[in-house]
Amino acid sequence: MKNGVLFIIVFTFILFTGHSYAQLELKPAIGLNFTNFSEDPTTGKTSAKVGWQLGGTISMGDKFYGEGGIFWTYKSTEFTEDATDNEFSTQLSGIRIPVIVGFHLLSKESSLVGLRAFGGASVFIITTVNALDLTKDDFNTASWGVFLGAGIDISMFFVDLSYEWSLTDVSSVASFDVGKSKSLFINAGIRLSL
Repeated sequence: MKNGVLFIIVFTFILFTGHSYAQLELKPAIGLNFTNFSEDPTTGKTSAKVGWQLGGTISMGDKFYGEGGIFWTYKSTEFTEDATDNEFSTQLSGIRIPVIVGFHLLSKESSLVGLRAFGGASVFIITTVNALDLTKDDFNTASWGVFLGAGIDISMFFVDLSYEWSLTDVSSVASFDVGKSKSLFINAGIRLSL
């Protein structure tokens, strides 16, 4: 896990210093997420609930751009037991670090509106778990993922929508074998040129 986080930090640093001639933007953002799992556990079903994230990114580039960021993220998924219909939420909090490569489909320099497409990779490092009989030790500490998305820039504001597929299993125990996570992220914020 430490090597993967170090790789993302070094990659982001190289990306930014290698393109020092390009436009630099600071993008604080807040948003919502909806997270579910790729498999239902043997004793019930899961469904996505609303979560949230707060953080920001630094973007560099013109037509093609690179972006790296950090978000405090809260994910929530509802679990319903088949035998009893009892429901409880699995709530995971942690730090999400995305690294993004994107392309401006519609240039924001020529109008007030810009349109972007992007993709990338991320790591979600769990810091807190709130679940009925599960502890932090029952979950894999780092969850790696890949994502695709699109964004719109209107004047100094932006809205991004992305869908992420986890590459690693969520849980490390057989009693809560839910496979990988799938998350929809919606972020909104402002673009501050530096």
